[in-house]
Order: sequence, then C-alpha cells, then structure tokens
Amino acid sequence: MESQNNNQNLTIQLTALVVDDNKVNRKIHQKMLDNVRVKNLGVKNGKEAVDIHCDGRRFDLILMDLDMPIMNGIEATKELRSMGISSMIVGVSSRCTEAEIQKFMEAGLNDYHEKPLNIAKLSSILHMINPNY
Repeated sequence: MESQNNNQNLTIQLTALVVDDNKVNRKIHQKMLDNVRVKNLGVKNGKEAVDIHCDGRRFDLILMDLDMPIMNGIEATKELRSMGISSMIVGVSSRCTEAEIQKFMEAGLNDYHEKPLNIAKLSSILHMINPNY
C-alpha cells in the first residue's frame, strides 16, 4: 500500500515558470518550488515568458513579477491570456500601489502576493491548483 501512495505522489508533479528580472528573487522562488517538488524554470522578463509558451511549453503555475524590462508583467499576462494560456498566473511584486495591483489583476492574474513569497503563501497557491498537493 505504501508504494502505491508513493506512485500517486509522483503523478501529481506540478510545473511552474518563475518570471522575474531580479536574479536573487528568481532563484529564491525557484528554490522554494524545488523544496516542494515543483518542477520549475526561471526567465528574466515577460518576453521570455511569452516566447517559451510560443515554443509550446506549458506550466501549471506562472509566478509573474510586475516591474521588468523589455516586457513587464501586465503586458506579458495580457499576451499570455490572448494566446489562450490558462495556467494559474500569480502576480508577485513589491512596491505596488492599489491602482497598479488592480491593473495587474485586470490583465488576467488569478491571484496577487507581495514579495517575498514564503512557504505558507506558496502552499496556498499550490493547493488552489491541486488540493492534493
């Protein structure tokens, strides 16, 4: 019975894309995802996030920073949604005003959290994607 439970856990592997121009923040979020066994990839701006989806990659979760060069989080989220991407997109940013958060949400976010993420916030997000995770 125990090996059957282990097999079930292996089939639940979630995937995530971390989009953040700040390398330290990106690596912290990727390490947190690694620690809860979420397969993940990091990119440094919204254009890279859009491009990777144009190449056919899909993710269960996208952690999207707001303020990035080349293509910001609002532009990237709008573009991903216009492409039919249905992944859970969670805005993760600091220094946001209520108006900026509202604009970010209206772009197509499922949720928004202030940086830094912690394990409790991340667990809550993952539970929304899959209650068994």
